[in-house]
Amino acid sequence: MTARTGSIAIVAVFAFSSVAAAQQVAAGNWAAVNKAMGRSGTIQSDGVMKYSFPRGDLDVTLDGVKIKPALALGSWVAFNRVSGSSAMVMGDLVLTQDEIQPVITALEENGVNASAVHNHLLGESPRITYLHIAANGEPVRLATVISSALGRTRTPAAASPVASAAAIDLDTALIHRTLGYAGKVNGGVYQVSVPRPEKIRMGGEIIPPSMGVSTAINFQPTGGGRAAITGDFVMETGEVAPIVRVLRGNGIAITAIHSHMVGESPRLYFMHFWANDNAAKLASSIRRALEQMK
Repeated sequence: MTARTGSIAIVAVFAFSSVAAAQQVAAGNWAAVNKAMGRSGTIQSDGVMKYSFPRGDLDVTLDGVKIKPALALGSWVAFNRVSGSSAMVMGDLVLTQDEIQPVITALEENGVNASAVHNHLLGESPRITYLHIAANGEPVRLATVISSALGRTRTPAAASPVASAAAIDLDTALIHRTLGYAGKVNGGVYQVSVPRPEKIRMGGEIIPPSMGVSTAINFQPTGGGRAAITGDFVMETGEVAPIVRVLRGNGIAITAIHSHMVGESPRLYFMHFWANDNAAKLASSIRRALEQMK
């Protein structure tokens, strides 16, 4: 099937999207979007519906650490309703080198914009690229586009829910106390999210924190009280240099500084980082970096 034929097929699917499906979404029932995405999403505390696509198919290592999907290999897509029949959609897709152009083509031909294409890590093997996306429109239609684009990758199908023990080889209570923010264990990784205090807007709409405008700090245990950490600081202009100094002064590598969005206000910068060291020491260093923010 050619890319053009694929686009026509997608449009044909949209033509059969029922009014009833749109009404379900407008009423707060996300079943039609779940069906289009091929998996169930999770409602976040700020009302956003978020879908996760862990790249469990990838075997990625960095500095001798086998990276778990929850540390840095988790694609996600988030929907926030902005009116009865329209939603803002944002996401971050984890792609291999050969997947980038087919996915961008499938998205752009059907109204989902690529807002950034770049690295988050340095020196990982194989090389991984992150595609940030944004769109506004009818959520079932957008979910169909995104699901079709992901079908051009080797992203695994949704797995059946499996109960997993919350235990992890890290003193998460100490990390919580040190950072001042609670986290959660997900896929063997301790994940902490720190929302910004001000409202972030794009196209006149407020972007909720769980749509990618919260600082993310992930700890993956590597044994003996050590952890590999990565994530991204979400910063305004004046915060960038102070945070770089704190992280670098404490042995944490800066792996990328860039944008994820287009046209947001205030303008945000995203700083990705990496280290593998004593978890308590790293938490203390991250806390000092957080103190440089508002």
